[in-house]
Amino acid sequence: MNKLYDILHPSTYRFIDQSNMGPTFSALQSFAIDDALAIAVGEKESPTAARLWVHHDTVVLGIPDARLPNISEAIDYLKEEGYQVVVRNSGGLAVLLDEGVLNLSLIFPDAKEVNIHDGYDAMVEFIKHLFSDLTDQIEAYEITQSYCPGAYDLSIGGKKFAGISQRRVKRGSAVQIYLDVSGSGAERAALLKNFYKVGLNDEPTRFQYPNIDPRVMASLNELLGTDLTVADVRNRILFQLNDWSDHIVANSLEGEEIETFTKRFEQMIVRNKKALEQINE
Repeated sequence: MNKLYDILHPSTYRFIDQSNMGPTFSALQSFAIDDALAIAVGEKESPTAARLWVHHDTVVLGIPDARLPNISEAIDYLKEEGYQVVVRNSGGLAVLLDEGVLNLSLIFPDAKEVNIHDGYDAMVEFIKHLFSDLTDQIEAYEITQSYCPGAYDLSIGGKKFAGISQRRVKRGSAVQIYLDVSGSGAERAALLKNFYKVGLNDEPTRFQYPNIDPRVMASLNELLGTDLTVADVRNRILFQLNDWSDHIVANSLEGEEIETFTKRFEQMIVRNKKALEQINE
């Protein structure tokens, strides 16, 4: 068996579904949960985990976004459009989350043995198989004029519907993907295009921010002519986890994981507050 197969076919998957938590569920909570799970999985206190999550009307900014020349005005624009804004303590650029976007975290052990490319490749393989009955046209390469472009953007016919990131914590790694399931990918992209327009205001910067073209982004429903819901994709993921392992356990955070989550969440609140305060200075 090859490494990718071994990564994706553990004897047990732990399944945590937080896709229906409602609008008060914060993206900062998600980052802290994944950190807690990555530590537990890395220390072999938890099996390989899969977590689903949805956040309502949220724009998650990366550190480079916080350095836009007119970031305060750009954040005001997002808030006026009805979005809450958080700043993650990592790289990457702005992504938009709403009730039509399903996020999946696959949390693997052995981060020292499983290199970062293995983690990305595992998620690409997982998603290709997940929708293999609907399409064999999913490709992984950078869609340069999308928001938060990266080498592992997932697209069909040159239109991006998903982006992958990875966070490695101690011995565990959390590979995260957002999937634009329903709604308009172009409308989401247009909002972030305007965010950068306001944030830059034609001022030169040393960092190259994306020149977003809303036409290169779409939802799965737009690309496949389907009427999938977040719940439909959630069920597909659960079925696939069941096929790819001997059994599934559905345990929420417990014991030391809760303590780790609490500490990480408090740290993220402080860092996010500090980042936003610096923006408003």
